[in-house]
Amino acid sequence: MRPGIALIGRLVCLLAGIWIACSGLPALAATTERIVINRFSGVAIEGFDPVAYFVDGGAMQGTAQFEANLWGAVWRFRNEGNQASFLAHPEVYGPQFGGYDPADIARGVVVAGNPRFFVISAQRLYLFSREDNRDAFAANPERFLYEVGKRWPALQDKLGQ
Repeated sequence: MRPGIALIGRLVCLLAGIWIACSGLPALAATTERIVINRFSGVAIEGFDPVAYFVDGGAMQGTAQFEANLWGAVWRFRNEGNQASFLAHPEVYGPQFGGYDPADIARGVVVAGNPRFFVISAQRLYLFSREDNRDAFAANPERFLYEVGKRWPALQDKLGQ
């Protein structure tokens, strides 16, 4: 066998192994979108029900049985009532800043929030990329929201370009 062909064969095997190893990992959230979505399925906030944070007090997975399309994203809900509430008032139940972490936005960067790290403040849902961001925000939301107010419009304009 020629040395070049053997090298190509090893490279193909290596790439196939990497692909197989990574295929079971969850898809990363798109960071060029105005809403944090799974770039392959279009599902927002990893399929968690945005209304459940308010009604159930925590992060609860929605189902494909109760879906709605809004803002270029697929939203999932635990039941028909949550779905109807969201569609009636998406500005209330949808995560603020499209699901991006407000603590990171305050620093001038856009990082997708993790639906498991959340705060409800002033009847609005905020998602965070890390627990320490969530804790810092919860201690002083007004400070973060002031900084976000200055930075978010410019950052938002860059999303989806």
